[in-house]
Amino acid sequence: MSYKHFVRAPGIFVLYGFLILLPLSGMAAGAEPSACLQDLLENGSDDMTLGEARQQCGYPLSVVDAEETKNAESSSFTRRMNEERAAGTRPFSILAHKPNYLLLGAYNQNGWNSTPYQQLGNDPDYENDDIESQFQVSLKVPLAVDLFNNRMDIYGAYTNRSFWQVYNNEYSEPFRETNHEPELWAQFRNDWQILGLTNEINTFGWVHQSNGRAGPISRSWNRLYASFIFRKDDYLVSFKPWVWISKDKEKSDNPDIDEFMGHGEIKFATDHKGHVFSGMIRNQFESGFDQGAIELSWSFPVFNYPYLKGYIQYFNGYGESLIDYDQKVNRIGLGISITDWLD
Repeated sequence: MSYKHFVRAPGIFVLYGFLILLPLSGMAAGAEPSACLQDLLENGSDDMTLGEARQQCGYPLSVVDAEETKNAESSSFTRRMNEERAAGTRPFSILAHKPNYLLLGAYNQNGWNSTPYQQLGNDPDYENDDIESQFQVSLKVPLAVDLFNNRMDIYGAYTNRSFWQVYNNEYSEPFRETNHEPELWAQFRNDWQILGLTNEINTFGWVHQSNGRAGPISRSWNRLYASFIFRKDDYLVSFKPWVWISKDKEKSDNPDIDEFMGHGEIKFATDHKGHVFSGMIRNQFESGFDQGAIELSWSFPVFNYPYLKGYIQYFNGYGESLIDYDQKVNRIGLGISITDWLD
């Protein structure tokens, strides 16, 4: 272990002391230190406490340790961040980023616009079904962690959101649209207090969004963004402003996309006994409630099965997908959630 780790994690000395005293405690008299604790010593998070080490390796918690663990896990967001940091310190870690879900059925009352596909395929009779399947896969990797006195991390991520006409047998069940979203950002941990809220995380990054197509259905844009996340107990709210960069309306496939997507969004989420409720508001105030969007979602336990949840998502407004950024959508979907904002 390097000198840097000792400087950044004085609590590790406590773990060393625990290993030295362990043979004398009667738990493992005359034996070598626990392999689990040795592994944590070499590969564990710098911020891991003695109580967390005991708990992870199966040793009983002291009253003080148990109380500290209870307090640390009182917030879903804190628990999620701690788990991410613990996993992110291990090499080759891949973590969930945005929610990962599958909508088995997504019904749009307004119908999805068929005109671009009629033009592309030279088929004026082509029609999209009003019911389709949608899914999102969103993953991130830590590129550098615990910089500047454990305050800053750097992440890269990729999000794929697909709109699949799986029930459109007449036209070979095509993927109507797929949006690709690579991004890169710096993330800063914080503890500022304002109006009873704690500013937990601030991020500054770059994101590219494209549907990977050419011709009349090509859509793409690049943005710089910031995100400010505030928490109170199990309630979370984030403010995310952005600016469109490399904006050239004469060359762009979507020269007016900012009129429908706006210049930022507000998200909120809360967790109650495994039920995660979240929402998003975008461009409502900028557009005078004319070209904005709202999204509401609910993920809920299914028979206490730990690996997925039921999922309902509602969207109303513009910008659901890049191909339909200027088309109003009124859609509700039902499916399964693999990961959510807080779970």
